[in-house]
Amino acid sequence: MLDRMTNTPITVIGGTGKTGRRVVAQLRRAGHEPRAASRSAATRFDWTDRDTWPAAVEGAGAVYVTPYDPGDGDLLKAFTDVAVHAGVRRLVLLSAREWVDIHDTAALAREDAVRDCGADWTILRPTWFAQNFSEEPFFSDGVRAGELAHGTGDGRHPFVDVEDIAAVAVAALTGEGHGGRTYDLSGPRALTVAEALAEISTAADRPIRPVPLPLQAYREHLTGLGYPQEAAAGVAGLSALIRDGDDAYVSDGVWRALGRPARDFADYVAATDWTG
Repeated sequence: MLDRMTNTPITVIGGTGKTGRRVVAQLRRAGHEPRAASRSAATRFDWTDRDTWPAAVEGAGAVYVTPYDPGDGDLLKAFTDVAVHAGVRRLVLLSAREWVDIHDTAALAREDAVRDCGADWTILRPTWFAQNFSEEPFFSDGVRAGELAHGTGDGRHPFVDVEDIAAVAVAALTGEGHGGRTYDLSGPRALTVAEALAEISTAADRPIRPVPLPLQAYREHLTGLGYPQEAAAGVAGLSALIRDGDDAYVSDGVWRALGRPARDFADYVAATDWTG
C-alpha cells in the first residue's frame, strides 16, 4: 500500500474533470495527498504541451490517467516514459468498455502503452456514465430542457455511477491486488434511455420526454449543437452499439475491485439535485 504517512503525492491527470475530480475528492477523504493536474488546475497539464508533463509527475508514486481522446498509443507511451523515469510506480488508465467492443484501435493502443510501461498498471473500462444525464457533455442539456434527443432507440445500457469509477481508481492507486488487472465497470442493471428518463422525471417532479432519432438525424442533431463532426460520429457509433442491443450486458468489475455491488441507477438519481 502507498503509505499515506510519507505524503507521497498521487497525480490525477484530468483532476478537474468528471472522473478526476471525484478521484481527487475520494483520495482526500481517505487521507492521501492528491495532485490535480489539468489545463485549469494549479498543476498545469496539457496533453499537447509536453513541457507540462514532468512537473505533473515529479515525486508522485502513482498516477491516474484520463487520456487525450484523439491521441494514440505513441502519445501515451511518451507520457508513461516520462512518468516512470520520474519514479512513478503505478498507473491507472481510464479507458472504456465500448471502445474495446468496437475494436477502437487508438483506445487499444493506449491500453497497450500502459501495459508495457514497466510500472504496475490497472485499466478501467467503464460504460456510459450515469452522470451524463446531469453533467456535460451530451444528455444533460436535454434533461434540463425537458426533451432529450438520443440515438439509442430501445436499446438497454447499464449506466455506471462515476462515484464507483472513482472508488475503483482510488483502490487501484492506493491498495494492493489491482496490479495487472483490467476492470470492466458497469451499473447492476441495463435500462433504456426512456426508462432512465422516467426515473429522473419522478425524482425531478417534472416531465422529461425522450425523443429517439435515427442515427444520421442524431448525428446531425449533435453537430447542430456544436459538436465537431468526428465527435458526433463517435457518439452516434456508440449509440448504434446500444441501439442494436450489443451493450446491454452487465460487468462485474466494481464487485471484483471493491467487494461490493455497483451503485444502482436509482441510487444515482436519488443523490442528484435535479432542480438546476
